[in-house]
Amino acid sequence: MVAVCMEYVEDRADDIYIYGSYEPEMYSWNVFYRVSGKVVRKHRLNDALQQSHEEVEQYDVSDERQRLLLKVGMEDLTKLHDLCREYNMDCPTEIKLHYDVKENKLAAKYQYDLIYSNDEELLPSHIFDAWFEEVKNQETD
Repeated sequence: MVAVCMEYVEDRADDIYIYGSYEPEMYSWNVFYRVSGKVVRKHRLNDALQQSHEEVEQYDVSDERQRLLLKVGMEDLTKLHDLCREYNMDCPTEIKLHYDVKENKLAAKYQYDLIYSNDEELLPSHIFDAWFEEVKNQETD
């Protein structure tokens, strides 16, 4: 998962934040980044570059590239779930990965309880958005 996220950002990120979720019959996967000290969603990578006064090559954030990134991320999440089933292991319902590029360090948080399946209004995208806002607000603290 980290490799495809690094490829998407052309190895030019400070941090990568990967969210994966599986609850009965529903997979969700997404990613956001810290670039030049600014927390941005995958389609807004170039916003982080605009704050810099240097001439920097723009990221390719085309719809096609975003779709491919999400497709590969979902495939990886599905493979992880399949491996858990194959080896009769509990599969996490939620995975939050933080990869510190400079330190080459990966931190992971896992949940095994249902998070949104028992809530009629909560969606995986709400959880992802809340995590994005949490990390983004940390840069102003």
